[in-house]
Amino acid sequence: MRIVTSAAAMQCLALRWRRTGTRVGFVPTMGYLHDGHLSLVSRARRLVGKRGIVVASIYVNPTQFAPTEDLSAYPRDLDRDKALCRKAGVDVLFLPSDTEMYPGRDAGGYSTYVVEEKLSQGMEGGARPTHFRGVTTVVAKLFNLVLPDVAVLGAKDWQQAAILRRMVRDLNFPLKLVVAPTLREKDGLAMSSRNKYLSTEERSQATILYRALKLAKEVVLSSRAPNYADVLKKELAALIATQPAARLDYVEFFDGETLQPTTSVTRDTHMALAVFIGKTRLIDNAELR
Repeated sequence: MRIVTSAAAMQCLALRWRRTGTRVGFVPTMGYLHDGHLSLVSRARRLVGKRGIVVASIYVNPTQFAPTEDLSAYPRDLDRDKALCRKAGVDVLFLPSDTEMYPGRDAGGYSTYVVEEKLSQGMEGGARPTHFRGVTTVVAKLFNLVLPDVAVLGAKDWQQAAILRRMVRDLNFPLKLVVAPTLREKDGLAMSSRNKYLSTEERSQATILYRALKLAKEVVLSSRAPNYADVLKKELAALIATQPAARLDYVEFFDGETLQPTTSVTRDTHMALAVFIGKTRLIDNAELR
């Protein structure tokens, strides 16, 4: 496995692959890898084949964190991540620094950002107003440096995946974006680097997100008529409130493509929620079918 830290060197490699017709699969991550990330690497390998190149990046992107959020505390274990990437069959691991990704930013000399103006307004965008500007900017930069034929994302943040799909379409990135299913622990909790923050008791209570998704599915699947979103939200809020460490940030029902909120919940509806478990904010989503 080759390790690259320079943005220029990464782009030089990518241009060489493009000239030789080598297919490139890309998995962008913020590190502290788990089996969910590794499943994306496996998916990328299947998509580009044995003769293709699989690139993974590890970069904790500062521009998607608000000043009050957990940038400095975000879990990191680079040695472990390198070993996992090597074992998973990553060909090139891209490890850029802040200086490489945002030259001059500390001195106020970086001023170009990518902004999606429609899909990013609700849910995570409402709770974290500057978050998606950071996500779209860093992913656009990574796409320009890695020049992948296909990029693989996880479905745990459905809104983020939808926004990046829209960015790829609107800005004419010549790549295919694949969204792979969320991997879960045996008790249903979605795999996440932030799960490390949870105490033993909080980890037990964190399954409330999955239980809320299951309850919403059960209600929808057992109903012949559409359900009112406001009524179902109250039922889910009451369920989440049964856990002492849990505090609901939001629950939303929406169209899975347009992300437009819906007042009527059916089997075609998508659901997303964010819940604080203690100080740790977790997200999850599912289609209600």
